[in-house]
Amino acid sequence: MRLMRAIAIAFSTYSRIPMPRVDWSEENQRYSMCFFPLVGLAVGLALWLWLWLCDLWALGAFARGAIGAALPLLVSGGIHMDGFMDTLDAMASWQPREKRLEILKDVHTGAFAVMGCGAYLLAMAGILSEARADQGLAIAACFVLSRALSALALVWFPKARKGGMLAGFARTAQEKAVTGACCAYLALCAAAFLCAQPLSGALALAAAGLCAAYYFFFSRKYFGGTTGDIAGWFLQISELVTLAVTVLIGGRLL
Repeated sequence: MRLMRAIAIAFSTYSRIPMPRVDWSEENQRYSMCFFPLVGLAVGLALWLWLWLCDLWALGAFARGAIGAALPLLVSGGIHMDGFMDTLDAMASWQPREKRLEILKDVHTGAFAVMGCGAYLLAMAGILSEARADQGLAIAACFVLSRALSALALVWFPKARKGGMLAGFARTAQEKAVTGACCAYLALCAAAFLCAQPLSGALALAAAGLCAAYYFFFSRKYFGGTTGDIAGWFLQISELVTLAVTVLIGGRLL
């Protein structure tokens, strides 16, 4: 039952998939990040189903890409895109570190966030307009991989603030369990990539690793550590990059 409550907390926090109400106690939250990558699996399976329907109904590239780009937002509720946009606003301010951290908490949305979100969704739609259902396994792995790396960063990376959602999850997380679970997810993602598209899969894994390394550098240099918003920024960037490699390079090699 404890693990079921942890799963419910993970999905309630990071998706719009209906879950039973549970007590958000420290005990129940302790293992919730172990199941965060399963939210990515739900996103990936929804996208895989959509691509299968597109192939079945012979839908054009516009519908394939536009609805495909919207599906991750619909499943996740846009929580990571919100962090992506807040981070863009903070970086566009060219303010000292303390001011950038304040901007992350600001509920208002700036012009750079809107432009960045629009550009991101256009890029995502363009990539997915080229995707096919036979790439579904590798595509689904991209969404699991980004969340497994994000959960590892939660327990490993320095935090910019003592408060906030990410710091709260980090305090209650069972570090060894999260690390072990996420390493298992990474191994499964690697197997999925290499079985589905060996060369582009290897490139996608390398690209995700580079994104994670840059995430560490970026968060330390500009914010003094990571926050929930910066974690969302990383997750969106990682997904875009790995999907680009998987779809655009992998599609030419299949």
